[in-house]
Amino acid sequence: MVVRIAIVGPTHPYKGGPAQHATELAHRLTRTGHEVTLESWSAQYPALLYPGEQTVTAPEYELFGGTNRTLSWRRPDSWWRLGRRLRSTVDAVVLFVYAPVQVPPYLGILRGLRGGSARTVALCNNVLPHERTRVDAQAMRALLGRVDGVFVHSAEQAEVAATLTAAPVHTATLAPHLPAMPADPRAPGPAGTEADDVVHRRLLFFGIVRPYKGLDVLLRALAGGPPGVGLTVAGEFWGGTRALEELAAELGLAELVRLRPGYVPADRVAGLFRGVDALVLPYRTATASQNPWIAFEHGVPVIATRAGALGDLVSEGVDGILCEPDDVASLAAALTRFYAPGTPRRLRAGVRPVDPEPYWKRYLDTLVEAVGEAAGGA
Repeated sequence: MVVRIAIVGPTHPYKGGPAQHATELAHRLTRTGHEVTLESWSAQYPALLYPGEQTVTAPEYELFGGTNRTLSWRRPDSWWRLGRRLRSTVDAVVLFVYAPVQVPPYLGILRGLRGGSARTVALCNNVLPHERTRVDAQAMRALLGRVDGVFVHSAEQAEVAATLTAAPVHTATLAPHLPAMPADPRAPGPAGTEADDVVHRRLLFFGIVRPYKGLDVLLRALAGGPPGVGLTVAGEFWGGTRALEELAAELGLAELVRLRPGYVPADRVAGLFRGVDALVLPYRTATASQNPWIAFEHGVPVIATRAGALGDLVSEGVDGILCEPDDVASLAAALTRFYAPGTPRRLRAGVRPVDPEPYWKRYLDTLVEAVGEAAGGA
């Protein structure tokens, strides 16, 4: 059965995981025979609410032809107008929800949808943010209480959603939506090549730097772990670099830690993985992350905490090492295990690129089920 679906979410020129996810979802639903539009933004946030770089010039993924960019945070009337346009032209509206700051525009869209036949599903990357304010639960309750269904990426998130809404909640593991990453001839070779014999004694932390990601835990673990191991930190520092520079100096790591502030475009990602032994994900909390799969695409093992779904993506002793979240001693022990003689080479040999198709089949089947249930089987 063909379903007419409008996805409301970011796409190019917006960058990062949510934009990649929304665009890939639009492509995948279209390929399975559904009629899809991607309703995006001309202006998504005030700069004050997003301290990093919001947009990029060059697309990082295949653009979706059926895209409209009529939404603007400066124009609340654009929210209502989109709802009015969609209320009788689609069967379902899928709202990409990844921050409570989106609640006002989404409530405006829902208001415009009133009186129409379109049903609504909130697709939540995180039901509540990792770093919460007093009003986050209230805002999300206001949104989730007005949709016909909720779609989340873990059983834990389903439990959180169930405390905020009586709408049915559907769950599927977040499917791979990796940016297009051109091959870097200087990047590590495939597992099993001579490049695997090299131990660089350098690790990589990659992505937006925020407190819940535990970079401070990693620095303390490095200070107590195997000697002489360096760390490259590449990404946007939402709180600036000063505190981390001071902590590195205090721990005696100033000469070992390299900070590369700023967003890393897709065409420069491969270069980051050149000359590192592992990607480290020291997250205190997590829902899901594409970063292990990005590392595996470049033949690099992963050292990660068991926060959220990270432990499901990394196979202990095969393509990486796992430890407990927010635990300096556990992470230091994991680093020590990783640098045992022969282990970096053995783990690199165990790395395999992810096959996205099984993940996407389950993901699309569950989402279409959620849409059908919200639409009463229409």
